[in-house]
Amino acid sequence: MKFLDQAKVYIRSGDGGAGSVSFRREKYIEFGGPDGGDGGRGGDVWIEAVEGLNTLIDFRYQQHFKARPGMHGMGRNRTGAKGADTVLKVPVGTQVFDEDNETLICDLTEVGQRVRLAEGGNGGFGNQHFKSSTNRAPRRANPGLPGEERWIWLRLKLIADAGLVGLPNAGKSTFLAAVTAAKPKIADYPFTTLHPNLGVVRIDAREFVMADIPGLIEGAHQGVGIGDRFLGHVERTRVLLHLVSAREDDVASAYKTIRNELHAYGHGLSEKPEVVALSQADLLDDDARREKMAALESACACAPHLLSSATREGTESVLRALMRVIEEARDEENAEGAVDERWQK
Repeated sequence: MKFLDQAKVYIRSGDGGAGSVSFRREKYIEFGGPDGGDGGRGGDVWIEAVEGLNTLIDFRYQQHFKARPGMHGMGRNRTGAKGADTVLKVPVGTQVFDEDNETLICDLTEVGQRVRLAEGGNGGFGNQHFKSSTNRAPRRANPGLPGEERWIWLRLKLIADAGLVGLPNAGKSTFLAAVTAAKPKIADYPFTTLHPNLGVVRIDAREFVMADIPGLIEGAHQGVGIGDRFLGHVERTRVLLHLVSAREDDVASAYKTIRNELHAYGHGLSEKPEVVALSQADLLDDDARREKMAALESACACAPHLLSSATREGTESVLRALMRVIEEARDEENAEGAVDERWQK
């Protein structure tokens, strides 16, 4: 399945049905009076987050979504039927923006979350509403109100607990494949990964979701390389795993390059908790390991992990370090939720 994380679509709710002009005609009833029914309400346009989707590719093949108009009113005080709604089904983590691509309309972060994007028009009144003491046989009815129409942007930000960042060929996809059941494309050339990948990590009978994004290079925030458009997929993560390849001649410079790009991107990425690891350690001898670990430690001001996805060296310690940060964040969120519930009561 192809990956698409942004789409522009047109939506239009249904027009309301027109009211009816009708008069009651029955044998032996001389003055029947008006009995025109009201028009039905137009259908609404909804958006709903559902399970089983992780891309917006469906919206590449269909960009126009229109709800059905309401039925017209009829005689004998019969109200027209409501128009059928249209529902846009999107992955969890989808944000909806107005046509300017800046004004946020809604953010769907839970399965089943549902938001009305366009409200259907009201149906018009039939002539029964216009009867009065001076107008016993009104011959007028209201047309239905038109529906709403607009262009919107859908932007997907994957929901994961941990995010992988690093330069191209830092071993991010190899690590994801080693610790999860995901099968990302792996090759020894830059930008092998062209779109984000998700995998479920299991460690010590616990689970969390990890996201791998294409590698960053210097100037990514200005569009160099693939650019930083995929960094949005790690905005929701609780912790970042920063991999620095042991093949780099200057591991400190490689680390600082990614940190500068995260800071330039903004959106709080540079403030997220970070676990640093020297990856592809199986390529180094003992002396080179000590030298590059010391250089990386001085650059990141913390104790980095030594990691080799090929030999599984250090993978469990890295996963446990990530799990600790994730559980702390989950505990804080649960505590805040409990406080909010008490205030509501």
